[in-house]
Amino acid sequence: MTQAQAHGKIWLTQDAFDKLTQELEDLKGPVRQEIIARISAARDEGDLKENGGYHAAREEQGKLEGRIRQLEDMLLRAEVGETPADDGVVEPGMKVTYKFVGDSDDDVETFLLGAREMEDAAGGLKVYSPQSPLGSAILGSSKGDTVTYEAPNGKELQVVIVDAVPFQG
Repeated sequence: MTQAQAHGKIWLTQDAFDKLTQELEDLKGPVRQEIIARISAARDEGDLKENGGYHAAREEQGKLEGRIRQLEDMLLRAEVGETPADDGVVEPGMKVTYKFVGDSDDDVETFLLGAREMEDAAGGLKVYSPQSPLGSAILGSSKGDTVTYEAPNGKELQVVIVDAVPFQG
């Protein structure tokens, strides 16, 4: 996790925040208890070196604890449901339409700038994190701006911000 991710705010709708809170409660309660019970039962079987059930349960426990830490961090940093101003400035919570420089005016793409956990609420709209290469490059830019960013493959790309409006989810 980068420093920016560790301290940055995450924009979530109230619905997404509630779903993540419920998932965290389930993971910390019944799901955690079930894994602990499976580890205990497998441990009672004896030799742990050759006990596949024990190792699988321990691995699952590690993944569970990682997800719990991720959710706790995310919910701690969440900015819930505050719709950004409709001023054309790109910030988390905005539905952004862009096109690549040189593409036709018809060839535009639209996404929600926010936490990936917003995908359910976004209704089929792609969701890009403000920490993603494109998301971090366009943060703070305005409608009509041309922005250059480095794609994950190392290639430099230029996009024009066609529109930026508050997401109504």
